[in-house]
Amino acid sequence: MTKILQTRLPYNPLEERKLPGIQPLAPQDWLHFDEACAGQMAERERLLQQCRSQVLYCAPEAMPAASELLEAVLAQLYPDTARTHVVRPDGVEVALDWEDPLGTLGRIAQQDFCILEKPEGAQEHVLTGAILCFPANWTLAEKAGRPLIAIHAPVDSYDSGIAARVQRLFDGVQVGRPMWRFNALWYADATLHQPRRASGDRPRPGAETAGYMRSERQTILRLPQSRAVVFSIHTSVVTREDVMAQWGAPAASR
Repeated sequence: MTKILQTRLPYNPLEERKLPGIQPLAPQDWLHFDEACAGQMAERERLLQQCRSQVLYCAPEAMPAASELLEAVLAQLYPDTARTHVVRPDGVEVALDWEDPLGTLGRIAQQDFCILEKPEGAQEHVLTGAILCFPANWTLAEKAGRPLIAIHAPVDSYDSGIAARVQRLFDGVQVGRPMWRFNALWYADATLHQPRRASGDRPRPGAETAGYMRSERQTILRLPQSRAVVFSIHTSVVTREDVMAQWGAPAASR
C-alpha cells in the first residue's frame, strides 16, 4: 500500500503559540514535498477525477492570479522544466494545462492553495479561487467568494480581534517575504479529505484517545503582478505513537 501518512513533523506541534502565530519564511522554503508525496499525490489525482467540483473553485476574475500562481509554483518546484509537462518526485509525468491552472496545481504540488484578492473599495480579502483536496472540517463551496471573516466563521478562537490582525497581515504581506504558521489538532480519523459544513459537528477527541495528529503548515505569499495573496496548506497526518516518539507525551487537545 502506498504511504499516505507522515511519520515525523519538521516542527513541534505541541508547542503553544499565540494566534495567529505568524513567522517569517525564507522564499526558498515556501513549498516542498515530503515522505508521503507519492501517496498524497495519488489521492489528489483521485479526488480531482472523482469530485473535481468539490475540491476546485476558480472565479473568472481569479484566472490571472491562478496562472501567475502556477508560474510561481513551477519556478519553485520544477525550475528546469519545460512549459509543457513536469515529472513529479513520484515519477508521474503531468501535462501542464494552462487553461486549467488550479487543476494543474492540484496534480503537481503536495500543497493546497487558496487565492484571496481584495476588490477595490472592499474591507477584506475574498476567496476567488482554490484547489482544496484536503479540507480539514470545512467545505469549499461554503467559502467560495466569501471574505476572510466569513471564511473563519466556525472557528471559535477567530474573534474580531484576531480577524483584524489577520486582515492587516494580508494587507501587509510583501512580495518576496512570505510568512508561515502551523496548527495541530487531534483526530480520530486519518482521512485527508474531510469536508464538513459549518453547521456540522466535528468530533473532538482528546490527546489521550485520538489516534492521529493532523497538522497544517500554512504559508502566506503575495504574487507580484496580480497582487493576490496566496494561502497554501501542506497537510501532515501523523499517528499518535509517532508524535509521542518524536516530541514526547502530548499535551491537552488543542
